[in-house]
Formats: sequence, structure tokens, C-alpha cells
Amino acid sequence: MKEIIFSQHVKDQMVDRGTSEDEIRIAIRDGENISVKRGREAYLKNFSFESYWKEKYYTTKQVVPIVMEETNEIVVVTVYVYYFGGRK
Repeated sequence: MKEIIFSQHVKDQMVDRGTSEDEIRIAIRDGENISVKRGREAYLKNFSFESYWKEKYYTTKQVVPIVMEETNEIVVVTVYVYYFGGRK
């Protein structure tokens, strides 16, 4: 598999959105691939979460890295994280 490179923008977003490099790598390796605009690819991967995020309980976390695939590497340009399945 190609080397996965994380831009500084993504490193900053990981902290703010509650994901990690490991989860992003797993999403790219095992997630559902979706073509998005400008030649980029997205990968969707759901993770069991069963925890709190921003004071609300959620059962599932979905990690969606957006990447540009180059000849020798995969560059992660942004990442989205969605939480769902929570209780009130």
C-alpha cells in the first residue's frame, strides 16, 4: 500500500474533530470508497464509539478522510468526523 501523508491542516482537524492518524489509516484501508469532486476520494468507516463527545453520548463515530492519490503516496487533505446513535 502507498504511504499515507497527513497535511498540517488534517493534523489540526484531528484534534478538533476527535479522530486519530490510526483511525484515518483504517478508514482508508477498510472503508467504503466514494469519488468526490476535483479528483479526490473519500473513505467512510464507522467505528464503535460508546462514549461521550462534547458532553453527549454516542454509540458510533464515522471517520471520513478526503484524499488525493498521487503516484507514490496518498495525501490526506481533510477529514470529517460524524457522531451518531446517541442518547439524551
